[in-house]
Amino acid sequence: MKKLRIPLFFAFRYLFSKKSVNAINIISIISIVGIFVSTAALVIVLSFYNGMENFILSMYSTFTPDLRVETNRGKTFDPYNTIFTELKKNSLIKNYSETLEDKVLVQFEGKQIVGQLKGISQESLSKQSEQHILHIGKFEIQADSTYYALIGPQIQTNLQVPISEFNNEIEVFFPRKEASASTLNPLEDFNIRPIEVNGILTFEPEFQNLVIVPLDFAREILGEDKAATAVELFLQDPSQAKTLQKQLQKQLGDDYAVKNREQQNPVLYKTIKSEKWIVFFILTFIGIIAIFNIIGSLTMLVIDKKEDMKILQHLGAQKNTIEKIFFIEGAMIAFIGSVFGAIVGYIFCYLQDIYGFIRTNNTGGNFIDVYPVDMRMQDFILVFITINLLSLLVSYFASKLSVREIGNITDIKSE
Repeated sequence: MKKLRIPLFFAFRYLFSKKSVNAINIISIISIVGIFVSTAALVIVLSFYNGMENFILSMYSTFTPDLRVETNRGKTFDPYNTIFTELKKNSLIKNYSETLEDKVLVQFEGKQIVGQLKGISQESLSKQSEQHILHIGKFEIQADSTYYALIGPQIQTNLQVPISEFNNEIEVFFPRKEASASTLNPLEDFNIRPIEVNGILTFEPEFQNLVIVPLDFAREILGEDKAATAVELFLQDPSQAKTLQKQLQKQLGDDYAVKNREQQNPVLYKTIKSEKWIVFFILTFIGIIAIFNIIGSLTMLVIDKKEDMKILQHLGAQKNTIEKIFFIEGAMIAFIGSVFGAIVGYIFCYLQDIYGFIRTNNTGGNFIDVYPVDMRMQDFILVFITINLLSLLVSYFASKLSVREIGNITDIKSE
C-alpha cells in the first residue's frame, strides 16, 4: 500500500492541476467525457432494451401459463392420475387448466384456413384476464349445453366472420382416427362440427390463428375421450415457478416435461437475449474508440511532466514508479467518467420511467405510446466493470509505451 501512495498522490495532482500546455487539460477532459458518454449510452440503451424486452414478452405471456406439463411420449396423456388430482389442491396454483390442442381446418361460407384449436374449460377461461385476451364480443365459450368459439384476428380476417350478426357459425374439420382409404366421400373421413363464434381475440402474436373452444367440444372433434395435450398452471406468485417446477418434475419423472415460460417459447427468448448481447458488444466497441483517448491524454501528460520525472529520478524513483503514476491517472480518468456516466444514465432512465418524454408517436392505442425502461443492477455492474477493465488495459500499455519513449530523453532508471 505504501508503494502506491506516491504514485497515487502524483496521479491525483497531475489530473486536477493546471498543465503548462492548455491542450493537455482539454485532452484529459475529452477522455473523461468520452468514457462518460460511452457509459451513459450503454446504461440507457440496455435499460431501454430491457423495457422493450419486457413489453414483447408480455405480449406472448398473456395466455401463456407459468408452468406447462406435457408428455414426452406421444401427443396426449391422461390427466386424471393421483399426482394431477393432488396438484389441483395446491395452494400455490391460482388456475389449473387441462387443455387439448391440435391443428384443424376452419371453414366459413366456402373460405378455409388452418387454425390451432385449443380446448379449455369455461371455468379456466373465466380466471384469465378478459381485457388482455378479448378484443370484441363475449368472453364465453360455454353456456349450459351450448358451445361457442373465440377466434384469432387472422382467422376472422381471412374468413370474414361477422361478430355482430346471427350468421357467424363456423365449421371445424379434423381427420378421423379410423379413416378408411376406400371411402368414396372424402368428407366421411373427417369429424365436422359447427360452432358459433362468440368473440375475437386481441391482436397479439399468440392469438393470431387460435380457436378457443370448450374442452368437451375439442375432445369430441379430435376423437379423444379424457385425454389432454397439456396441463397449464397459473401461479399465485410467479416467482415460485422455479421451485414448483423442480418438485413437479421430480414427482412426474421422465415421462413428462414441466416447462416454464422460457422453455415454452425457447426461440423467442433466445432471440431476445442474443439481440441484447449483440447491441451491448456493438456499443462496447464504439466505447473502445472513446477509451483510446486515454492514450493521447497520458502521452501528452508524460511529455508535459518530463522535468518532474527528472526530479523524481534524482530522488530515487524507479521506472515502474513513474509508470504507476500514469497508469493510475488513466484508471482515475476511467473511474470518474464511468461513475458520472452511470449516474447520468440512471437519472435519464428514471425520468423516462416517470415522465415518458421519449414517445413512440403511436396514436392507434394498440401498442405502447411511451418507450418503456427497465433498469437492472446487473447491467450497471456489467457496464461499469467492462468500461473500467478496458480502460485499465489501455492505461497499462499507454503508460508503459509513453514512459519508454520519453525515457530515452529523461534517462529514467529501471529496477
